[in-house]
Amino acid sequence: MSVYRLLISCPDTHGLVAIVSQFILEYNGNIKEAHHHLDEQNKHFFMRIEIESNSITCSLDDFRDAFSVLADQCNMVWQLSDAAQLKRILIMGSKASHCVADLLHRGHENELEGEIVGVLSNHDRLSKLASWYDVAFKKVSISQDTKEADMNKMMKTVDSFNPDVIVLARYMQIIPEEMCVEYSGKIINIHHSFLPSFVGANPYERAAERGVKLIGATCHYVTANLDEGPIIEQDVVRVDHADSAEDMKKMGQDVEKITLAKGLKYHLEDRLLTCNNKTIVFS
Repeated sequence: MSVYRLLISCPDTHGLVAIVSQFILEYNGNIKEAHHHLDEQNKHFFMRIEIESNSITCSLDDFRDAFSVLADQCNMVWQLSDAAQLKRILIMGSKASHCVADLLHRGHENELEGEIVGVLSNHDRLSKLASWYDVAFKKVSISQDTKEADMNKMMKTVDSFNPDVIVLARYMQIIPEEMCVEYSGKIINIHHSFLPSFVGANPYERAAERGVKLIGATCHYVTANLDEGPIIEQDVVRVDHADSAEDMKKMGQDVEKITLAKGLKYHLEDRLLTCNNKTIVFS
């Protein structure tokens, strides 16, 4: 059954749930799923509602126009989308293939509520993988000597895919601030560490040196501040003194795949709202 998804973020006001529900009822809308959360500290309200699309007595555009009046009255930041319109997914990777392969397979098996439109890499290694899944592949090399020009070419290539969401599936390059701004809230990264621990490169080596008993992975939105964007999903696996950095890497890669897939799923299903540098996840 097709649904419209309504996401709302606004200052808390008495009776918001009733106000929004009554508005939907006025258009004969049938609510299939509803979640809401009040951030007591910031007095900010968040809501996610799924409405059966065939129950609404007007077009989506007319419903959106009418709701905008209410949204202005309540100072809402909001979006209304049709779940039937699948988001366009661009996967970006480098040499490591485990996360890219996992997402391509999930797309092949229709496990993602989106359409994978391409794989973009700075190496050739992922080309055969993309070809096997019949997904377009583009390579843009990044060289230290010509990095600015290469990054500009990379950003133009990204734009050519017209993506709704960009997934950094172990893309081992720092995304330019310009791209972070242009695609704010639309770039998802998997970091092979349980952030905020071990930011940056080589986290498994540093985890082994530190003698940690848990390693993990973090799926987060990308901002201009490296590895500091709003966290979407995290998971861990237990390790001990006998595990080498290579052992941890092998175990961690399984966690990375699952964590990234979950984070992407939440985004594709419009289950995420952000507040300052945190996320509200209506899972």
